[in-house]
Amino acid sequence: MRSIWKGSIGFGLVNIPIKLYSAVQSSSLDLDMLDSRDHSRIRYQRVNEHTHKEVPYDKIVKGYKLNDDYVILEDHDFEDAAPEKSKVIEIESFVDISEVNPMYYETSYYTEPDTKNNKAYALLIEALKKTGKAGLARFVLRSTESLCIVHPVEHVLVVTRIRFAQEIRSTEDLNIDDDVAVGKKELDVGIALIKQYEEKFDVSKFKDDYHQELLKIIEAKAKGKRPTIKKLKPHKTTNNDLYDQLMQSLNARKGA
Repeated sequence: MRSIWKGSIGFGLVNIPIKLYSAVQSSSLDLDMLDSRDHSRIRYQRVNEHTHKEVPYDKIVKGYKLNDDYVILEDHDFEDAAPEKSKVIEIESFVDISEVNPMYYETSYYTEPDTKNNKAYALLIEALKKTGKAGLARFVLRSTESLCIVHPVEHVLVVTRIRFAQEIRSTEDLNIDDDVAVGKKELDVGIALIKQYEEKFDVSKFKDDYHQELLKIIEAKAKGKRPTIKKLKPHKTTNNDLYDQLMQSLNARKGA
């Protein structure tokens, strides 16, 4: 793997030099955009809106529009805005990871200490495991300030970027009735149904079946064939009574 960032994790007076590596990869198929007439690939170009000519990559700069004109920003300007955050993931506090709403999660990165036998790195992992805490920190990645949590996964410290509060939209515009009454018997059966489906989280049980099936279709079409696809009809409930639906679900699960 190739590192995407070099800096350090800091907590208190302890400083741990690290490298960041992307911990995720896409499982989707790499599809190209083609011209339907001759299947030539469609290329996207960076074009000057006035001259309509392609702009070389090394001539492209970033600018912020201010008073009908652009202020050009250079690489060092982004670092100068927060030099310490450009090089240090400074843990500002420790929180219960269970309190972090999943809506805030973005993407994760593995960290690797600069030296193999780094005692401070091992200490932070063990301390986080023992306390059930995660470090809350900010740092700059690709010219963007990111909020993140630092947490252990087995013997590795993982940095997971999370969204800022202002990035989560309000629910005020949703048409949801807050006064829907749920009866005790429906609630009891609903909880019983949840408990029947309860199990230890194991994401390895789940595979990206959709893209696997799509690949089968691609391979069949390459051979001039078309695989047989099962036609699924929308499932309709046999009863509009919520309690009866819950009881049927409960009994069906027991039978399975």
